[in-house]
Amino acid sequence: MDSRKIDRLSSLPRDAIKADEPDRKFIEALARGLDVLRAFQPGDGFLGNQEIAKRTGLPKSSVSRLTYTLTKLGYLGYSERIEKYQLGSGVLALGYAYTSNLAIRQVAKPLMQDLANNTGTAVGVADRDRLKMIYLEHCSPANVMTFSHDVGDRIPMIPSAVGCAYLAALPRNEREYFCHYVEKRNPEKWPELEAFIQANVSEFHQQGFCSCFGEWDKDVNGVAVPLVLGNQIYTFNAGGPAYRLSPDYLKNEVAPQLKNLVRNIEATLARH
Repeated sequence: MDSRKIDRLSSLPRDAIKADEPDRKFIEALARGLDVLRAFQPGDGFLGNQEIAKRTGLPKSSVSRLTYTLTKLGYLGYSERIEKYQLGSGVLALGYAYTSNLAIRQVAKPLMQDLANNTGTAVGVADRDRLKMIYLEHCSPANVMTFSHDVGDRIPMIPSAVGCAYLAALPRNEREYFCHYVEKRNPEKWPELEAFIQANVSEFHQQGFCSCFGEWDKDVNGVAVPLVLGNQIYTFNAGGPAYRLSPDYLKNEVAPQLKNLVRNIEATLARH
């Protein structure tokens, strides 16, 4: 398997990793500790060991040892009063170091804000986090009430325009690899999800963008365009409330500007 493919597939869910041949370099205990940290979602606040075990699929006895260790290291905080955990400052430090060192955020943000103001859409850039997309930056139009995300928010890879844009930018064999695990986790919905993916991949190859009009959230419409930088794929999206942003407006007015934004960012980064 191509080493670049391994890099992109290396952060699939652990059940995907286990499906392959055992990797002697893979440290199971470390992976489990990171699974515990990933169990926390925006807005969660405190979680108990039982809830963490349910979300991760790990034994509660293992979760108890992992949360104790992560608390000692500063990656979790513990409330004795309610006997639950929340993310600690150690995680914040790691996240800040990651986002602050991303050149793409520094280059993209002013262009994204201009696009948001000019089109009345919320504009974001996302990276993949397992089978979800995580926002690295997000801009809302000035003086317009619109749908928005915060940095760090995660949404499903499928069905979303930003996730399909990521899949569309992959070589076909890698896209099929990802789709296999989406199907594995959503067997009942897979025929509908597969049709959504195929339609978006076709749309991307024909028009250069992907779209989602109510499939992820019935009240949200959006379009997305991928940016490929070496082995890294970022996806940019623009959208907002369906009652205000029609599919025709997003396809005919916003998508061309979003594609131009991506080309400008790519050209700027190429010069650095």
